[in-house]
Amino acid sequence: MKVHWFLPTGGDSREVLPSQPTSHRREPSHAYLAEVAQACDRLGYDAMLTPCGTGCEDAWLATASLLPLTQRLKFLVAFRPALLTPTLAAQMASTYQRMSNGRLLINIVTGAEDAELARFGIHAPKESRYAETAEFIQVMRGAWSGSPIDFAGDFFRVEGATTREVPDPVPPSTSAVRRPRQRRSPPNTWTSTWRGASHRPWWPNASSACGHWPQPRDAS
Repeated sequence: MKVHWFLPTGGDSREVLPSQPTSHRREPSHAYLAEVAQACDRLGYDAMLTPCGTGCEDAWLATASLLPLTQRLKFLVAFRPALLTPTLAAQMASTYQRMSNGRLLINIVTGAEDAELARFGIHAPKESRYAETAEFIQVMRGAWSGSPIDFAGDFFRVEGATTREVPDPVPPSTSAVRRPRQRRSPPNTWTSTWRGASHRPWWPNASSACGHWPQPRDAS
């Protein structure tokens, strides 16, 4: 079994993103993020989930800054496909793999609250966003194939999409959806579908980072 932890780039709290004035909060300074990442690296955790959104530090930059401070720990970088082109995402991930010796996992986040999406200028309906994500993944993975690809879809049209080198390994990818909040449920959970993975990791929420271990949940 592989266990992943949570990198609190929005601040550490009993919530994933502490928002109330009375919330206990520890600021996500680089020194603190490094302390958490080094502890996970030392204790044998496989990877750290890094969230995305305006309430967090940028996942790509924050995790890249921790690479020289860790040895084997992987980083599951979350990003929204509507905010960059698939060829650029392929290039970023490919470079990350080479600079980190293969320590990147990617989490493609299509859904979010309407207000959060609006901050980025995203106003497309859910059905359209998921259709766009499907094309995004097709182009991104095609750019990693080692041969330039052409693609013409409803959302993307690219010619000769490729990267300088094929990433080694090609980053495993997961997509996440927000479950409706239910009574007595943890405030935030993720359902993950992995490509090329035979296991189903569970994600501890931010309360775990404060020393409270949740029970493993069925990801189905």
